[in-house]
Amino acid sequence: MKTLNIIGLIILIIGGLNWLLVGLFEYDVVSEIFDGSDTVGAKIVYIIVGLSALYALSFFTKISAED
Repeated sequence: MKTLNIIGLIILIIGGLNWLLVGLFEYDVVSEIFDGSDTVGAKIVYIIVGLSALYALSFFTKISAED
C-alpha cells in the first residue's frame, strides 16, 4: 500500500507541475508530448492524474487517524 501511495503522489506532483507551467507560461507538457490535448494518449495521462488526485483524497483519513 505504501508503494501505491508513493506512486500516486508522484503522479499528482507531476500533474501539478504541469498545471503550474500551464498557468504561468501557457505551456502544456502533456499536450506537447502527445501532439495535442485531444489525443488519446493525452487523455489517458489526464485521466491517470485525475485518478491519482481522487486516490489522494484517501490520505485525509490517514492523516486524521494519526492525530
